[in-house]
Amino acid sequence: MNVANTPKGPSPRDGHRKATPTRRAVAPAHRQAPQARCASHASRGVHSPRPYAPSSYSSATHSRSAARRRPQQQRRSKTPVIAAIVSLLAIAVIAYFFVVPAVKSMFAPQQEQTVAAGQDVSITIPEGASGDDIASILSKNHVIENPKDYYAAVAKEGAEMSLKPGDYTLKTGMDAVDVVRQLVAGPNSGAVLTIQEGLTLEQTAERVEAVYGISKDEFLAQARVSKYADDYPFLEGAYNDSLEGYLYPKTYTFTGAPSADDIIRKLLDQFVSETASLNLDKGANGLSAQQIVTMASLIERETAVDSERPTIASVIYNRLDADMPLQIDAAIVYARGGGNQAVTYSDLEIDSPYNVYKNYGLTPGPICSPSISSIKAALNPDKTDYLYYVASAAGDGTHKFSSDYEQFEKDSQEYSESLSS
Repeated sequence: MNVANTPKGPSPRDGHRKATPTRRAVAPAHRQAPQARCASHASRGVHSPRPYAPSSYSSATHSRSAARRRPQQQRRSKTPVIAAIVSLLAIAVIAYFFVVPAVKSMFAPQQEQTVAAGQDVSITIPEGASGDDIASILSKNHVIENPKDYYAAVAKEGAEMSLKPGDYTLKTGMDAVDVVRQLVAGPNSGAVLTIQEGLTLEQTAERVEAVYGISKDEFLAQARVSKYADDYPFLEGAYNDSLEGYLYPKTYTFTGAPSADDIIRKLLDQFVSETASLNLDKGANGLSAQQIVTMASLIERETAVDSERPTIASVIYNRLDADMPLQIDAAIVYARGGGNQAVTYSDLEIDSPYNVYKNYGLTPGPICSPSISSIKAALNPDKTDYLYYVASAAGDGTHKFSSDYEQFEKDSQEYSESLSS
């Protein structure tokens, strides 16, 4: 979060926007550690006295005889050593070419068969199938390659008792959560439409076009509040007559060839179902229901870690209470029309009501479709005094939170250095 551009003097930078990396100091070259020297003591042979020479031999004769015997003694003493070396070499060769490959093959991971993602595959989940049975079926058909991903998705969705048997048409290489949601929805014979958390209305229209062939422009033309407010009163007065934020992210299937209206109504119905127990129409913390959805959309784009969402919400509330600009980069990205590029200083000058560097308060409407966890976080924020946050140097998607600017600067520097290390 960076408020350097506001008239209040030096101010914090956006907690989400990455700090500009600084050139890291060149670390001193690694010095070679002195090697330990180990001097082995030379063994000294024990010399026995010269053999006694019989008196019948002259000393010259004895010397010539000794000279003739010495080479033969040396050859006899080297022969066992050479034989041992040859044997060891032979054993080493055999081990290298036969034993080592065999051992490697025993412990090396098996090469998995790769299957291109996106291919249609029909599977049947039998009545009474166990979790292991379903995981095996999905893995063998390459719908989910790793059964561990399936188990994790089932746990995340709380779907242990909700999976339905039957015939399914799925695709290879699907996201495990999408598969579990489809198994919860029940058997299908049509295409699967997955609207992920955090997608904008425009991105949702692109997904609909890819799955059902309804053009993006046709879908966007239909996705107007004025066409649905009579049946969904909570939409009345939504900013710019847009359904942004209200087409609930989930996996859907439709029989036959659905229209844009069919799809929009099903997604709106899902939004109603998901939020029915939250009393969203009453708002919270002085905000209206539509402002809660707007805040939830900002939270959704600021962190992918569910446990952090209430803390992110607390920072937003604290900055609103302190009359500080939110300075959330995700809103700037929405204002400029999307893209994956980093936010630049020129982006911060965009003339848009979504520019929360220039404008105070929340954005005028949602910037994406938030998950239920983000909506709950907006309704029930943590109680903190945090005003800043920055991505953690651990690189695990979490953030470091702080209540004073100096600590934020330190956290930002630490994150910046982690990028260049």
